[in-house]
Amino acid sequence: MAGARAAAAASAGSSASSGTPQPQEPGLGELLEEFSRTQYRAKDCSGTGGSKVERIEKRCLELFGRDYCYSVIQNVNGDICGHYPQHIVFLEYESSEKEKDTFQSTVQVSKLQDLVNRSKTARCRGRFVCPVILFKGKHICRSATLAGWGELYGRTGYNYIFSGGADDAWADAEDVTEDDCALRSSDTHLFDKVRGYDIKLLRYLSVKYICDLMVENKKVKFGMNVTSSEKVDKAQRYADFTLLSIPYPGCEFFKEYKDRDYMAEGLIFNWKQDYVDAPLSIPDFLTCSLNIDWSQYQSWDLVQQTQNYLKLLLSIINSDDDSGLLVHCISGWDRTPLFISLLRLSLWADGLIHASLKPAEILYLTVAYDWFLFGHMLVDRLSKGEEIFFFCFNFLKHIISEEFSALKIQRRKSLPARDAGFTVEDICMLRRKDRGSTTSLGSDFSLVMESSPGAAGSFTYETVELVPAGAQTQAAWRKSHSSSPQSVLWNRPQPSEDRLPSHQALVEAKSSSSSSSNHSDNFFRLGSSPLEVPKPRLTALSERETRLQEVRSAFLAAYSSTVGLRAAAPSPSGAIGLLEQFVRGVGLRGTSSSTL
Repeated sequence: MAGARAAAAASAGSSASSGTPQPQEPGLGELLEEFSRTQYRAKDCSGTGGSKVERIEKRCLELFGRDYCYSVIQNVNGDICGHYPQHIVFLEYESSEKEKDTFQSTVQVSKLQDLVNRSKTARCRGRFVCPVILFKGKHICRSATLAGWGELYGRTGYNYIFSGGADDAWADAEDVTEDDCALRSSDTHLFDKVRGYDIKLLRYLSVKYICDLMVENKKVKFGMNVTSSEKVDKAQRYADFTLLSIPYPGCEFFKEYKDRDYMAEGLIFNWKQDYVDAPLSIPDFLTCSLNIDWSQYQSWDLVQQTQNYLKLLLSIINSDDDSGLLVHCISGWDRTPLFISLLRLSLWADGLIHASLKPAEILYLTVAYDWFLFGHMLVDRLSKGEEIFFFCFNFLKHIISEEFSALKIQRRKSLPARDAGFTVEDICMLRRKDRGSTTSLGSDFSLVMESSPGAAGSFTYETVELVPAGAQTQAAWRKSHSSSPQSVLWNRPQPSEDRLPSHQALVEAKSSSSSSSNHSDNFFRLGSSPLEVPKPRLTALSERETRLQEVRSAFLAAYSSTVGLRAAAPSPSGAIGLLEQFVRGVGLRGTSSSTL
């Protein structure tokens, strides 16, 4: 495997001479067409200079290069991993256009290559720990879970035979002694050796937090453990890392999501199934500031569970230390890209990463790089109705509020403790037009609510229910029967129209509702207040909402015209009806299909 410094490579296309016509950049529609027809495999892309896949990869490099200097780990022909990108991006630091000509790598690419080669057999399917997001100097990484003894022995034996006896994991003569050779038949020694390299790679990337999304301690097939995980490593090799077990339903569960007309509200995973044996386990110091009752996780529906896990991940990467984060499930190509993509989009919406990318560009990047080029099997998932990919981008409507803003987390940490409200000095500092009328509380009220760390810009009632607040906020649940052991369905009663609006309705009349109605996206929710509350000024939070809505709208428009009309069951009253409205041009405001 050869590494390359490629900071200038990404911008080569944009800086080319105007005398030579450049090929048209691949669009989201073309990407989704390719994605829905075949699974990406690195070995199938070699020697195809004009192929769609190569154009997609080049486009990703160009988008990364807009805001970052980076190095590239070459994976030509899938030499390292058959379902990782051919050009694996290692983001080094944020950069301006001027800095790209003076790029100096901060990483020893040869050492990184060596660690990757040695550690790849430690993880399922060879999907090693790979950094994909750079935030505040921290690497957010993805991978598969740890390989079990069956796969580990099988892969090391396969590599030994087909490499002429020169297995990458054992090739260095300095590391392999006679004693090592004598002990290769020992399970303990093999795991020590291979997982030791995995730990070295994690430390090289400064990863401290490992979030495991598996609902099992070990994946079992045909009565045999085919994978393991850090949390059940018998030798406690990963004891120096902060391990989080945050079990999340696998892709099979998302067939229930599709069968319910793409309604995630009220859809609860059945935690009593025999194979589910991984409890939720999070260190207390990571949960104390989130105000979430984690003991109730088995009663959360799919919306609440995804929201709470995303809050946890955002809180970890916003911590004061310089440690990175690893997120993985079993194979690392379903649940893992779901949360990696949500993290990338959420941080982008706050203006904290990929600052120069437009909504259509960040959407293309995350679909192409986080999903397609890292091996998500969309064709297989669509054939089975397991639409976790669609869920990811449709879910953006549930994370537009301030509760999911990394900016809010940073402000909460930096603000000194003080009584709520304004002091006399605060009010005197306000300009007259900001103070509003002396006979109306409208302007001052709006300003206070926007500035208060505890105020929410556009809460949904599902989000409010995440915070225990006594009997008045407890939802009345009604259990219904489910046709699948994967899920337990609950139906929420709709809030009464006679109830007074909550304070978030006064803050922001416009809301992208997370209610159980699929048509909520086509309406504005108005608060009924005796005072006329002026429209909030454009703030960072309203910008976040706008940006995420534009990304979601663009995705739904492209999905409906490519994947959705072929994959989804006809249901005009459900989400597909909403998709068809985009085609007719009467859906959400944002991006039309003609602009993609």
